[in-house]
Amino acid sequence: MLTVRVLTTAEAVEIDVRPARLGSRAIALIFDILMQAVVFGFLAAVYYIVLDVLPASYSDLLLPETAFLIGIAIVAVGYPTTVETVTNGRSFGKLVMGLRVIREDGGPIGVRHAFTRALVGLAVEWPGLLLPLITWAGSLATMIGSRRGRRLGDLAAGTLVVHERRPVPWNLVPGMPAGLALWAADADLSAVDDDLAEAIRQFAARSFNFAEPYRSILGQSLHAEVKAKVTPPPPTGTPPWLFLVAVLAERRRRSAAQLAATRAVTQRVLPGFGQLPAGTRR
Repeated sequence: MLTVRVLTTAEAVEIDVRPARLGSRAIALIFDILMQAVVFGFLAAVYYIVLDVLPASYSDLLLPETAFLIGIAIVAVGYPTTVETVTNGRSFGKLVMGLRVIREDGGPIGVRHAFTRALVGLAVEWPGLLLPLITWAGSLATMIGSRRGRRLGDLAAGTLVVHERRPVPWNLVPGMPAGLALWAADADLSAVDDDLAEAIRQFAARSFNFAEPYRSILGQSLHAEVKAKVTPPPPTGTPPWLFLVAVLAERRRRSAAQLAATRAVTQRVLPGFGQLPAGTRR
């Protein structure tokens, strides 16, 4: 089930967003952790190279404990802050999962937001330096309990994570109803233009998503408009919805037949016109 929220931007424009929940964000975090491990490995390699190159008198300045803490700060705070600021809220994991961090008002995040999210994540979420097990449980509870799936870092920074790729539901447009094919084949549909046909298609595909009484009102209005432009009228007792579907199916059948006839004529006059050469892949 999709959860869509409406945000009002600073320009007073309403936008629909789908907040990212725990599952998608957890997968994105796994990718981010892998990328951070790569960055940490690179920094470790640089550390040992520098340690070998520097004179022995300078080795005390690069103690392993100090270098480790610096590396953790760079990987856990510096890296996500830089990446999310430069990419407008898309870390590597979020890019893979089609997610993005935005402000509460729908605008792009800045360095302040990215830094706050990363700092809170380091302290109490992941890796969570302060009481790891307790803070992890609190972070999960906060995210699950939030209507927008916001973690502690989001609450502190005034941000949320949303899906960039919104799934488009597949709506089936019914075919020719049984018993209306003969009537439709002889009906005059010339007055039903493309705009009206598109309105029929939208209604046929999405009518079950409309609540009553709006569905009935829209259906009756569309039925009256189409019926006034189609002759002869449908058989007595034909339900309005089936009448609209029959008109749409017949227009589609005639368009397909006309297209096939046009292609046949073109093939006879100009063989191969508009076709890819043999062996060429599209």
